[in-house]
Amino acid sequence: MASATGIPQHTPIDPDTDGQIGDTEPLLGRPGDASQENNAPIIKNLILGTGVLAEGAALLLVASVWASVFLNPVILFSVHPLAQSLGVLVLLQSILVLQPTHTGAQKQVGQKIHAGLNLLAFVTFLVGVVGIEVNKFRYNGPHFHSVHGYLGVITSVWILIQYIVGFTMFGVPALYGGEANAKKIWKYHRSSGYVLFLLMLATVVSAVETDYNKNVLGLKLWAMILISAIMVIGVYPRIKKRKLGF
Repeated sequence: MASATGIPQHTPIDPDTDGQIGDTEPLLGRPGDASQENNAPIIKNLILGTGVLAEGAALLLVASVWASVFLNPVILFSVHPLAQSLGVLVLLQSILVLQPTHTGAQKQVGQKIHAGLNLLAFVTFLVGVVGIEVNKFRYNGPHFHSVHGYLGVITSVWILIQYIVGFTMFGVPALYGGEANAKKIWKYHRSSGYVLFLLMLATVVSAVETDYNKNVLGLKLWAMILISAIMVIGVYPRIKKRKLGF
């Protein structure tokens, strides 16, 4: 979640000064556990190191939610859990594909894919939000009556801000006084993205306490906590220390 950008036509804004694997040590494990090999297909980044755990957990989340939805009558409200769970899966791909890149060429390809996936995730989340809002207005449903509702609003606003900052840093760095100044805030943008992902998972977990889940879906709290924890275990050990300014 380093950025949610358009396709850059210039050198990627990145605080890394070189592409040596030794300078891209992850938080846990050896450098090679979270660094893309030279000439390796970028798709392998999705399951590199602990990434395979996050991938499996995200697929399990989608399978669980979608199975629960389609085992019941599908209504307008159903769009929300279907879209949001899919959005989490897509967003995860954007994180996993970019994390292991470390050379200039790898970063350029990774950022293009990252940007496209982030845009797709944003549209998917938007569909889910529109679905639930249309449903609430149609049936005069209450707003902000659950922890999930409040977390959902906070997460949505944060996502929008994260995307705007990412797009502008790449597309119009002049807004920050040039690329040099944009680079200075880059590590904070990355850190913000990782915190945002935790908030998103908390929003997912809180959904099990909603009336819709209790009365219709029946997803279990322990299962959502376990799935979210595995995603965290899969993503965060691959964070490169240098990219966060450590």
